[in-house]
Amino acid sequence: MPRPPRADEAGGLYHALNRGNLRADIFRKEADFVAFEQILHEGLQRYEIELFSYQLMSNHYHLVLRPLMDGEMSRFMGWIGGTHTMRYHAHYHTSGLGHVYQQRYKSFPIQDDSHFIVVCRYVEQNALRAELVKRAQDWRWGSLWRWLQTPEPDPKLLSPWPIARLPKWVKRVNQPLTKRELDAVRLSAQRGRPLGDEAWVKSTAGRLNLESTIRPRGRQRVRPQAKETNKDACPLYVDPS
Repeated sequence: MPRPPRADEAGGLYHALNRGNLRADIFRKEADFVAFEQILHEGLQRYEIELFSYQLMSNHYHLVLRPLMDGEMSRFMGWIGGTHTMRYHAHYHTSGLGHVYQQRYKSFPIQDDSHFIVVCRYVEQNALRAELVKRAQDWRWGSLWRWLQTPEPDPKLLSPWPIARLPKWVKRVNQPLTKRELDAVRLSAQRGRPLGDEAWVKSTAGRLNLESTIRPRGRQRVRPQAKETNKDACPLYVDPS
């Protein structure tokens, strides 16, 4: 089965994520989170990528980023996944015992307006939705905690946002997204569907060859034909006389 198309355009905004194989943990202890942040830092030095928001969970991670060259997100994410896999196996002596990740990473384009804000809130409140913390900013392994530190701790990871951060940002992140917002982000993550207003989604899907991500899934319903009553119109009719 052919792989679905993936957008990776210079200057675009994207949400990228990946999960552990069979949803197994890829971060087992604090040192694993620290090591992955170091890998992110090294990747950001190697590739032309800006990272705006992120969150590391025990069995998956989310990144909101912008490649500055065509195809750079794929190169960055490939290096991140490969490097993390290699170091994970070396540390836990699991080489040859299975995959670390369930598949290649997923991603989708984001419109640079309120949709970007929604995605960043979605990412930064991940641990709060999972009830791992009582306040979103208390989750150590994400951009909200890091953004609140002055100056940003080493290793440096975050770039200035492409649009202004809304006032009282921490309070906004701690407020749940609406069901409509959650459903929209999850659908885009599942299908690689652009996230934005209707006109932007349509034009972006057309430009980036993502039309398949916005089409309804499943076979088209076929309406039953009306029963034929004219024997002359039916080629299978046999005159019993």
